[in-house]
Amino acid sequence: MSTPVILIVDDEPGNLAVLSKLLRPQYTVRVCKSGQQALEAAARQPRPDLILLDVMMPIMDGYAVLQQLRQQKNTVDIPVIFVTALNDELDEEQGLQRGAVDYITKPIKPAVVLSRVQVHIEVKQARDRLKSQNAWLEAEVKRRMSENLLIQDVSLATMAQLAETRDSELGNHIVRTQTYVETLARRLQQLDDFKEQLDEIRLNRIVKAAPLHDIGKIGIPDHILLKPGKLTPAEWVLMQSHCQIGGNAIERAINTTLAHYPPTPDQAKPESLRFLEVAKEIALHHHEKWDGSGYPFGLRGESIPLSARLMALADAFDALTTVRVYKDAWPVAEAAALIHDQRGKHFAPMAVDAFEAELPAFARIHQQLADHPTET
Repeated sequence: MSTPVILIVDDEPGNLAVLSKLLRPQYTVRVCKSGQQALEAAARQPRPDLILLDVMMPIMDGYAVLQQLRQQKNTVDIPVIFVTALNDELDEEQGLQRGAVDYITKPIKPAVVLSRVQVHIEVKQARDRLKSQNAWLEAEVKRRMSENLLIQDVSLATMAQLAETRDSELGNHIVRTQTYVETLARRLQQLDDFKEQLDEIRLNRIVKAAPLHDIGKIGIPDHILLKPGKLTPAEWVLMQSHCQIGGNAIERAINTTLAHYPPTPDQAKPESLRFLEVAKEIALHHHEKWDGSGYPFGLRGESIPLSARLMALADAFDALTTVRVYKDAWPVAEAAALIHDQRGKHFAPMAVDAFEAELPAFARIHQQLADHPTET
C-alpha cells in the first residue's frame, strides 16, 4: 500500500514547516500557502488522502476552500481537518457543519495532531477499501447476470429450435417472427395507450419469449405436422392442441421454478418467472382471434394478451409469405392485403395499423431472412 498523502494549507511558512516536520516521517506531505493553490493541488494526482486546512487565510479562507472542494466531483470525498487559532465552540461547530471531519486548534500539540491524522487516514483507507470492494461486487454481479442471461438465451433458443426442427421447411421462422413482433411492439410503444404495457422491460420480455410460441408442436405427431394435404377434422383438433401443450409445458416450468426457489413475501417476482409467464401467454393464445373465432379458448378483443395479439399477426404474415408443405409463398403485397381485410376480425386493429405503418420494414425482414431466394 502506498504512503498516504497529506496536503497542508496555511499562509504562514512557520506553521507549514512545523506540521511538515511532524508528519513527514509517516506520510507523503505536500504544502500550499493559499486557498487557490490548495484547490489546484487537491485536484492533482495523486489526490490527497487528508487535508489540514487553515481557516484564517487572506483572499480565500478555509471555509471557502472547503465549500469549493465539496462542489467538485474529484475532491468531494477528501477529508478535511481545520487547523486554526480560533477556539470558540461556535467556530468549531461552523467548521463541522460545513463538512470538516475534525478541528485542531493552534498552538498545535504534536501528539494530538498525530493521533487525529492517523484516525482519519485509517477511516479514509477503510472507506476506500469498501468502495473498491463494492465496485468489484457490482462488476461481479453484472458479469454473473450476463452469464446467466446468456445461458438462459441459449437454452431458450435450443428449446425453440427443437420444436421447429420437427418441420424442416420452417427455416428462419423463429428469427423472422421474433423480429416482426419487435417491429410491431416498437411502433405501438410510441402510442400513449401502450407506453406502460410496452415499456422497455415488458417489450423485451415479449420479444425474448416470442421464439417459444410453437414449443407445443413437439407434442404433435409427424404424420399431422408434416402432412402435405388438408388435415381431417380430427387431425385439425390435434394440431390445434399445440397451443395448450406449449402453455402447459411452460406452466410446469413455472411451477418447478417456484417449488425449487420459492420467493419470500417481501421479494419481487424473479425476472425468469415474469418472462415465462409472457412465454406462456404467447404459446397458449397466439391463435386466438380478435373477433373471438380463434382457439383454444375463443378469447375476444382485449381479453387476448397483448403479447399474443402481436404474435398472431407476426405468425400469420410469416405463414402467408413463406413456403409450407401445403402451400406456396404469397407475395408480400397479397399477404398485406389479407391482413388489412382481417383488421378487427382475425387481428387486433392497432396491431394491423402498426403492421401497415411498418410494412416496408416487414418486407425488408422477409427478404433478408428468406428461406428461399424466390420468395418475394
